[in-house]
Amino acid sequence: MARRLPIILLIWLGADLYFYQAVQTLYSSTTLSWWYWLIDPLIMSGLIAAIFIRRGSRLQQHLITWMMGLMLLAFVPRLFSVPVLWVEDITRLFRGFPPRAVWVSGLTLGLAALLFFLVLFGITRGRHFYRVRRATIHFPDLPAAFDGFTITQISDVHSGSFTNAAGVQKGLDLVNAQQSDVILFTGDLVNNKASEMDRWIAAFAQLKAPMGKFSVLGNHDYGDYIHWETPEAKQDNLSRLRQVHADIGFRLLRDEAISLHKDGHSITLLGVENWGKGGFHKYGDLKKATAGVPDKAFKILMSHDPSHWEGVTLDHHQHIHLTLSGHTHGMQFGIDLFGFKWSPVQYVYKQWAGLYRQKDRFLYVNRGFGFLGLKGRIGMWPEVAVITLRRHPFPRERLPIHIGSLPIHSG
Repeated sequence: MARRLPIILLIWLGADLYFYQAVQTLYSSTTLSWWYWLIDPLIMSGLIAAIFIRRGSRLQQHLITWMMGLMLLAFVPRLFSVPVLWVEDITRLFRGFPPRAVWVSGLTLGLAALLFFLVLFGITRGRHFYRVRRATIHFPDLPAAFDGFTITQISDVHSGSFTNAAGVQKGLDLVNAQQSDVILFTGDLVNNKASEMDRWIAAFAQLKAPMGKFSVLGNHDYGDYIHWETPEAKQDNLSRLRQVHADIGFRLLRDEAISLHKDGHSITLLGVENWGKGGFHKYGDLKKATAGVPDKAFKILMSHDPSHWEGVTLDHHQHIHLTLSGHTHGMQFGIDLFGFKWSPVQYVYKQWAGLYRQKDRFLYVNRGFGFLGLKGRIGMWPEVAVITLRRHPFPRERLPIHIGSLPIHSG
């Protein structure tokens, strides 16, 4: 991230300079110019101040949240509206660069205003603008009794960020409404501390699934991102969090496997500790989780970080049919419409949202139920994933899936 910061700042400055040409074409006010160029230094000063506040403190979290929201409101409308000016400049190049057309500058500011309100919606309402996303995956070796087996997957709750109980409850009601065979949670129940879940235990305990609820830990669950007075305090927090999983009725899998049985057939559910590329801890041990699991067993793996799939899972000596992950949140910002997906997080993670396939192995990356840092979501809405397993041979040249979504929202 540190290496990308100069590039981000250059893009930000370049967008500001370009967009200012449209403002200047329509308005020639010295006062307006001062305010225009004062906004960015104020936002950057707030972000810098947040760095020096005690790590993990409530003040730091609030300041980062506010600054990220203001940054997106200031930056996104300008950045995504300047292409209108680029198109005009292409035509001006062949016309001897006459003054900018007033109507083009007006169009640019109008587009920026529209984007401003879209971002504002995402910040104020997007955090609970839930979507149900559905995927049906075919496997030739799925045990017959599990043909039509359904999984509801949620991920990245980040309960420490929640404030709106009614909004959270609508998301949980949506999970129960799917009536899936199992509910699988793929990590990051909290931001830092187990105590963040205290007020939400009763609500999450209401989740129901006839064949059980299962979970794994995410990178935030270990308490690695705040200062602890003693190593024992950190360990006690992790122990408490494991108990919270039990309190809400989830069986926490820690580098282990269990079997799900139905009508004389079974499939294996695996869960590993967090394993991430780069600077993330590599706690997970897939070899330990699969020890004693028959090679021919049908296997579903819960692993929080999708980088584990290419980093370890695909090369594992046992065939892992389906991996379920989260972690990326889709960066809580992007475009996700009509099958088109884009988010800045794709330049960090190759697999970052939705379903992926390599030969006969699949990965589904959940966009996340909650939010972190930015208290909102812009275009990358919170997700409840419903995955249906079907027993059917599939042609290797086609992706044997069906994907759909249903929008649900709340205040």
